[in-house]
Amino acid sequence: MTHWTSDQLDKVGEAEELQIASVRRDGTLGKSVTVWVVRHGDDLYVRSVRGRSAHWFRGTQERHEGRIRAGGVQQDVSFVDAGHDIANEVDAAYRAKYRRYAGNILNSVLTPEARSTMTKLVPR
Repeated sequence: MTHWTSDQLDKVGEAEELQIASVRRDGTLGKSVTVWVVRHGDDLYVRSVRGRSAHWFRGTQERHEGRIRAGGVQQDVSFVDAGHDIANEVDAAYRAKYRRYAGNILNSVLTPEARSTMTKLVPR
């Protein structure tokens, strides 16, 4: 599988939070953490509010494989560095979805550090 189904996109895209875990070097699944997820078109994106130093983000960079769980969907995924050409559109998706969170909470995913970690989730 290399594409999300419409049902998966809807369920994960509408979920408030996503559980994400990366595959470790030894092939086991690491501890999952909770992150925000947004849908842009037919793709799903996550960012690290702590930038590239966040433990979970560093884990995604080792094997580029993991598992996500949100909205009743559990899926093995590949972590793909997202092009910066859509960063503004993904910012807009975060603003629209999480607008009820004031100031610093919402802005935490809009900082240059967070934007530098924009990761596309690709089903595998």
